Parts: sequence; structure tokens; C-alpha cells
Amino acid sequence: MNEESERWLRFAREDLRMAELALPNGIYNQVCFHAQQCAEKAIKGLLARRGTAPPRTHRITDLLSLFESHPFDLEVQLLDRFYIPTRYPDALPGTPPEGLPGHLDAEQALDTARQALEIVATLVERGKG
Repeated sequence: MNEESERWLRFAREDLRMAELALPNGIYNQVCFHAQQCAEKAIKGLLARRGTAPPRTHRITDLLSLFESHPFDLEVQLLDRFYIPTRYPDALPGTPPEGLPGHLDAEQALDTARQALEIVATLVERGKG
């Protein structure tokens, strides 16, 4: 594993931990935000391992387009739907509080982030990244 890749994965693990801490406290928008961030940073770590400078984007879909074929069987790009509305309260004017992610959204986002990080960590550790 190279140093840049390890830095991205360390930050991804921290985002995962924040999401895990927010879940039992019912802060579902932050669970979803940090889950998206975890997957984004893990994918950037995989790009760094491959010698590609991670672009300055938060869209997982954009990052996955840089791979000829990406290693995810899961729908990791679905986490993109959480980046803006969970980060900025004025991102979607008129969105009522009940429009924010709920418990089920948070659990699914967290599960997806865990899987994405596990896949990337395994690839990077095996030198297949």
C-alpha cells in the first residue's frame, strides 16, 4: 500500500466511524453523509493505489467512471443521493424535515459504505488495487 492510498483509507475509516456513532443517536442525515464520504474516500484510495490522482469531485459516479471496470457488485453510486441534501440545509429549498433520510436509509447507507470500504481495503492490501 502506498502512503497516499493509506491516507485516503484512514479518512474513509474515520467517516465510517462517524456514521456508526451517529446511527444510535438518530442523526440519520449525518449517517448518510458520512457513509457517502466513506465510500468516496475509499474509492479515491483505490485510485491513488493505481497511480491515478483522485479528482476533486464528491460524486462517486464520476470516480467510478475512471475505472475500466470497477470492483463493486453493490450499487455504491446510490450514495451520491445523500451528499448535497444531507450536507446543506438550504440545498433543496422547501424540503420539509420529513424529507431527510430516515432510519432505514441510514442503515442501508452504512451497510453500503462498510462493504465498499471492505472491498477497497482488501484490494489495496493484496496489491490488486
